[in-house]
Amino acid sequence: MELQAKVRSYIENNLVVFEENVQFSDDDNIFERGFVNSLFAMKLLNYIEQDFGITVDNEDLDIANFSTVNNIVSLIEKKRSGVS
Repeated sequence: MELQAKVRSYIENNLVVFEENVQFSDDDNIFERGFVNSLFAMKLLNYIEQDFGITVDNEDLDIANFSTVNNIVSLIEKKRSGVS
């Protein structure tokens, strides 16, 4: 499964809204749209580190890095490539 699809699937499976057909694009801010909350942010961080074998440093703990599927994928790719 491609990286983007994996991240999207995790987010979809952990939404805090109870609507059946929630739709969002890979560029939609999942926090602003009310799909997730701060507790989810901690779960997401743990998921990213465990599932993708990376360490998210303190300087990467910016909500912008976790607000969209595309931003999360960019962070994972950056950490995997060793770019700071």
